[in-house]
Amino acid sequence: MSLLSNPLRDPKDRRLPRVAGPCSLILFGVTGDLARKKLIPAVYDLANRGLLPPGFALVGFARHDFGHQEFKALIKKAAKDGARTPWRDTVWKQLVAGIRFVPGEFDDDAAWQRLGDTMRELDEQQGTNGNHAFYLSIPPGLFPVVVSQLEKHGLAQSDNGWRRVVIEKPFGHDLASARELNKIVGGVFPPESVFRIDHYLGKETVQNILAFRFANGMFEPLWNSNYVDHVQITMAEDIGIGTRAGYYDGIGAARDVIQNHLLQLMALIAMEEPVSFKASSLRIEKQKILANARPAPRLDFHTAHAQYVAGWAGGEKVRGYLQEEGIPQSSTTESYAAVRIDIATRRWAGVPFYLRTGKRLGRRVTEVAVVFKRAPHQPFAKHDVVELGENALVMRIQPDEGVTLRFGAKVPGTTMEIRDVLMDFAYGGAFVESSPEAYERLILDVLLGDPPLFPQHEEVELAWEILDPVIDHWARQTSIDTYTSGTWGPASADEMIARDGRSWRRP
Repeated sequence: MSLLSNPLRDPKDRRLPRVAGPCSLILFGVTGDLARKKLIPAVYDLANRGLLPPGFALVGFARHDFGHQEFKALIKKAAKDGARTPWRDTVWKQLVAGIRFVPGEFDDDAAWQRLGDTMRELDEQQGTNGNHAFYLSIPPGLFPVVVSQLEKHGLAQSDNGWRRVVIEKPFGHDLASARELNKIVGGVFPPESVFRIDHYLGKETVQNILAFRFANGMFEPLWNSNYVDHVQITMAEDIGIGTRAGYYDGIGAARDVIQNHLLQLMALIAMEEPVSFKASSLRIEKQKILANARPAPRLDFHTAHAQYVAGWAGGEKVRGYLQEEGIPQSSTTESYAAVRIDIATRRWAGVPFYLRTGKRLGRRVTEVAVVFKRAPHQPFAKHDVVELGENALVMRIQPDEGVTLRFGAKVPGTTMEIRDVLMDFAYGGAFVESSPEAYERLILDVLLGDPPLFPQHEEVELAWEILDPVIDHWARQTSIDTYTSGTWGPASADEMIARDGRSWRRP
């Protein structure tokens, strides 16, 4: 593969790839969906791009009692099924030499001793030099257990290398639990060794928000309350909860998506220009936004939550949330959540940010829409512009990644009639380089010790401070609204934004 075609090459020298040094990645929960569908394929793709060292090792830890050959076959199948780069036997041969499996339960001291023996073996045979990253692809309730066991058995520190821990969201269930989790993890690993994964921050289109805002002089002067009317941030899914009832029920859409993905997107849209793109500089500016952001004061007016009921999606009849396998009939967990956030800064005072997410909606889409104030239209007759909408800049995160600008243009003819038109930029048509999958970028950053895309505990706790009052408000209600599968959410969400004289975009 040409180094010039490598989308993860070294930013300091565009000719050189960012190659990880000698190390291992230890996957807890290696047989789970995330590991099989995302993490293992990402590791293979990194190796195929030439971004992992020859001595790289992959260790699986799980309760299953696999033989080593059986485990290697499982890894091979997962890599083949999910890889985004072509399969090459030479790459697999390099990877398989460093694959190991450690069976055991998390409360089994003997299993942790076997893991320690395996790590030392890899240091000697693969040359990993004491460098090991622990990826916790496990239920959140087990995070403290694993971290404590790593400390107890002396695996969290090393005299001759680095140790890092990777934690998947959600980071706690509320502010109190997030603080407790951060205390536990921070008592074992130093801050620079803790990587909290929010896979949305690894998407190229999310990172492009920073490039779009700060590399182009034409938009930043308009990026404030003088010109922006409001901002809508949407993450819609057309699927239901599937087999995730055990995780999803009791978590809900707000905790699952708004607390992390959408508030992080909001921070990137609203933050001031950082002095550099170093992790510390980005973190400072994002924290300023989160510290000054709060839900609108009238939570009964400016929030909405609901469950999907049976309907049609993708041309098929689908069941409602309460009919999903494993969901109790008494559940009031929301599958749709919307909230208005106000940011008390000079730039954004008076500009509402509307965040919404839901399952079983009209289509799968994630986007940020910056909607500008209407022009006064003084030179035009009323009928010339009566149908003209607001100018809007829409950043599409997924799918069909790109940027759309909506503005008014004259309709050909002898009269001065204005109509909305779209100027569209698509990543797929503008760049010949393929975008790396989010987990590729994030795993590589972990192995490199590069933290810009990972929220630190201050950001996590600030996000919970924003969301906790909303969740507490919903918990005091005795019923939950509903919406038909395949639609764009409940009537209460439309009423919520209509109270401000606005309406939701139809993506």
